[in-house]
Amino acid sequence: MHSPISERMGFVALMILQIILFVLFAVFVRYGKAALPAEVPGLFLQHVSKYPHFQDVHVMIFVGFGFLMTFLKKYGYSATGYTLFMSALIIQWTILVKGFFHMYDGKIELSLEHIIHSDISAAVPLISMGVLLGRTTPIQLLFMALFEIILFAVNEYVTLEILSICDVGGSITVHAFGAYFGLAVSFMLRPKKEENEPGQYEGPTYTSDLFAMIGTLFLWIYWPSFNSVLADGTAQERAILNTYLSLAGATVTAFVLSTMMSHEKKLDMVHVQNSTLAGGVAVGTVCNLMIGGHGAILIGILAGSLSVMGYRYITPAMAAKLRLHDTCGVHNLHGMPGVIAGLSSIVYAYLATKEDYKYDLGAIFPAMANQPKNLTSNHIIGGYERSARAQAGFQLFGLFMTIIIAIVGGLIIGSVLRCTCFRKLQKEEQHQDELYWEVPEQKSE
Repeated sequence: MHSPISERMGFVALMILQIILFVLFAVFVRYGKAALPAEVPGLFLQHVSKYPHFQDVHVMIFVGFGFLMTFLKKYGYSATGYTLFMSALIIQWTILVKGFFHMYDGKIELSLEHIIHSDISAAVPLISMGVLLGRTTPIQLLFMALFEIILFAVNEYVTLEILSICDVGGSITVHAFGAYFGLAVSFMLRPKKEENEPGQYEGPTYTSDLFAMIGTLFLWIYWPSFNSVLADGTAQERAILNTYLSLAGATVTAFVLSTMMSHEKKLDMVHVQNSTLAGGVAVGTVCNLMIGGHGAILIGILAGSLSVMGYRYITPAMAAKLRLHDTCGVHNLHGMPGVIAGLSSIVYAYLATKEDYKYDLGAIFPAMANQPKNLTSNHIIGGYERSARAQAGFQLFGLFMTIIIAIVGGLIIGSVLRCTCFRKLQKEEQHQDELYWEVPEQKSE
């Protein structure tokens, strides 16, 4: 039975966690050089801020993700509210977790770039939340998110710093990781055979679908910033251009295939809300590479096609055969497009040459650059001056490792959520706000 006292104690524990975060910030976190007062007059004029890009990413996390998940008819409060709550907590937690990998004199430097990294990292548990939407309690979600970020930070450090793979838009380390982690958790929390049918509130209304479309539009508009915020110079401009074209290709493809594959041969709002965004995910890993406008559009077409087919065939099959429920179809928007991004990176890394990339080669593929002079230590596996063929191999290994770590980690956390004292939602309690929110009375017409 539901115990309001136990739930309140869960939120009290989260307040205690917030106080612990405050103490850790006081002990370990200091402003970075970019945020400290200038020692030389006029030095601040040389500071180039990424705040415009940060604003775009911030809107994606708090508005785009939140509203995209409001399609459920009675779960709008939870979709937007939990997105705000979880992101605010996870951003603080991520600064600490990732900061411990890059400490200077025992301190974590705080800068706008660290906040940007933390905002992007917050997308990981939000993606996983999309798989489980409406089937878990807020305490379960936050517990999952706290441990997921630790595993994500470790995987990201290994893939980007030690394996030195290219993934500027995070399609491998963010999207694929979050998707397959969430799917693994969902698999461990799968319902009994007799409860496998959709719940009475597991669906949209005309109004809720319109609200979800708001999230789609915000994500679509700002996705070029998400993919390009960590790039610099000409690579950043390529990332913006390629992301925009890939989104366009995916959008046209999603509309066309939706009318061909939907049950009534009409446009399906699920495809429009989600598959139109698949191009942004699929191009993220290679968006800063020399893929050409035609390459970006091709990736968008492939992602849009696979995403629509996923919603039409794969998601229903997973629910029917495996009892693996994916409420938002995260596998079709983040999982499979993330794999497309990883596979694309293998091809374009293999084709990368000094003649094509010139001075950008070392910035995009650090391990392919010449070894820096006076280098006393080297944490990159295999060292510098890596060949294009070797880089392609590391891209494949990074993709494979990320998916394996995400699945194994998700299975472990799912087992904890299933087997411990965490309260589980009953079938009749799922996908509705009333259990945790004060909801206005609905007047009968």
